[in-house]
Amino acid sequence: MQVNELVTDLYHHMEWADASAWATVLRHDTARHDGLIRGTLHHIHLVQQAFLAVWQGDPIDRHAGEGLEAAALAAWARPYYARARAHVAASAGPALDTPLTVPWSGQIAAHLGFEPGPTTLGETMVQVYAHTGHHRGQVLSRLRALDVTPPLVDYIAWLWQRRPPAAWT
Repeated sequence: MQVNELVTDLYHHMEWADASAWATVLRHDTARHDGLIRGTLHHIHLVQQAFLAVWQGDPIDRHAGEGLEAAALAAWARPYYARARAHVAASAGPALDTPLTVPWSGQIAAHLGFEPGPTTLGETMVQVYAHTGHHRGQVLSRLRALDVTPPLVDYIAWLWQRRPPAAWT
């Protein structure tokens, strides 16, 4: 499997897993109205869209999606996945090794305690997948704390199910 094929596969999984998490959130009033879940989901999708904007040379709207209630936030987030997969598919081979400066990396240098090193387009694509999975795990943990059974969204579970498409509600 080529690198961009793997990243495309991961992005299909990411959408399926995010849609599964959203479906669970939207089915339960306590989850749908939980500020921590809403804030984390907003952060996930804002970061996804910010990276896509960087990849495409578009301006970043740091306030996009603010104030949306859960269903509207899910609807706002959904179009990202097809756009991101299209960009990943168009970024085959050497393009993935293109150096990429993340515009906000300098802003967090003080927090990190060091100057961020160089990254590539491909590495930032993997970062989006990993970052999303990390924060999705926080959402799923919060669901459990609210006595809501979270969906099983592991990559291997998606593979075992023969890579189902995302089921947005």
